[in-house]
Amino acid sequence: MTLTANIPVQKTTHSHIEEVDFSNLGFGKYVADHMLVCDYANGTWQTPQVLPFGNLSLSPTTLALHYGQTVFEGMKAFRMDDGRINLFRVHRHHERLAKSLSRMCMAIVPEEVFVEGLKVLIALDKDWVPTAPGTALYIRPFAFASEAKFGVKVSDEYKFIIFSGPVAGAFQKPLRVKVETEYVRASRGGTGAAKCGGNYGGAYYPTQLAKEAGYDQVLWTDARENKYIEESGMMNAMFVIDGKLVTPPLSDSILDGITRDSLLTLATDLGIPVETRPVAIDELEKAFRQHTITEAFGAGTAAIVAPIGTININGVDYHLPAYDDKAIMFRLRDKLELIRTGKEPDIHNWNFVL
Repeated sequence: MTLTANIPVQKTTHSHIEEVDFSNLGFGKYVADHMLVCDYANGTWQTPQVLPFGNLSLSPTTLALHYGQTVFEGMKAFRMDDGRINLFRVHRHHERLAKSLSRMCMAIVPEEVFVEGLKVLIALDKDWVPTAPGTALYIRPFAFASEAKFGVKVSDEYKFIIFSGPVAGAFQKPLRVKVETEYVRASRGGTGAAKCGGNYGGAYYPTQLAKEAGYDQVLWTDARENKYIEESGMMNAMFVIDGKLVTPPLSDSILDGITRDSLLTLATDLGIPVETRPVAIDELEKAFRQHTITEAFGAGTAAIVAPIGTININGVDYHLPAYDDKAIMFRLRDKLELIRTGKEPDIHNWNFVL
C-alpha cells in the first residue's frame, strides 16, 4: 500500500466559487475550496489528505517562524481546448522543489505525494480552472518546518501543503526597472537557486526603494562585482540583442526558472538564435547607444513574459522600442499558450493532462 493509494478527501460544505468574478480575476485574489496537507514526523511522510481550505494552528515556537526553513513552488493548471485540465511540467516542478528542500535541509516530499496529491486536489476543484485566454489556475505547493521548539536546529517535523486559485496574467504593461548595484538578491554559495522565503523577504527593501524612485522592479546584479545582470525582480531576465535571445546562465545564485527553460526550448524550435551567457551592465548600455537591443523582459510562472519598457542604468533611463505582436517574447508566449491548451502538439511531453 502506497502513501497515496487512497487519499482521504473531506469536501467543503460551502463552496466559495460563486463569489469569484472570473472576468476580473487579478492575481492572488481568490483561493479555491480545498487544500492538500501532508505531515512529516518520526522520519517519514504521513498519508496526505485533502481538506477544505482553512487556517492553520501553529505554536509560537514553530521553527519556520524563527529560522526560515520554508520553501515553495509556483505552477499552473490550464483549461485545454477540449475541456480537460493540464498540469504544466508537473515533474519538473517537483524536481525543483526537491532541490530547494535539499538546500534548506528539509525533508524531500516524495514525487508520488506531489503528483498524486495534485491530481486529486485539482480534479476536486476542477471548476475553479478558468477558461478565458491568458488565465489559469495558479497552484502553490509549499513546505515549512513545523516542529515546535525554539532552539536553533534543523527541524525534525515538516508540513507540506498545496492550495490553488484562479488568476489572470501578471505584469502585462511594460515595466520600468532599475539596475541595482548596491543591494543583492543572492550571492554565489547562497540560496539564490532555492525557492525559499528568505530570498523574497530580503528583496523587498531595495525593491521598495526602486518603487519610491518611480520604478516597478529592479534588475539584480551579481554579488561579487555588481557588474553582471542576474534576475529581473522575481523573474529570470531575458534580452533580445542583435536579433538573439540572450539570458544569463544558471548558477547557485539564479533560480532555475521552468518558464525560462520552456521559452529557450521554444526559441530553438522556432529558429531564434539563443545565447546563454553573462550579460554585463556595460553591454546593455552599449546596446542602447547602438540601438541593437530591441527587447527586454522577465520570464516567470506568474506573468510568462513581463515586457520591460525602461531600464535605468547608473541614473540614466534607457527606453526600449515599442513592442508589437511580432516581438520575440510574445511569439514565444503565444507558442507556449498553444501547447499548454492543446491547440498545438506537445512534442516535449510537458503537459500532464487530467
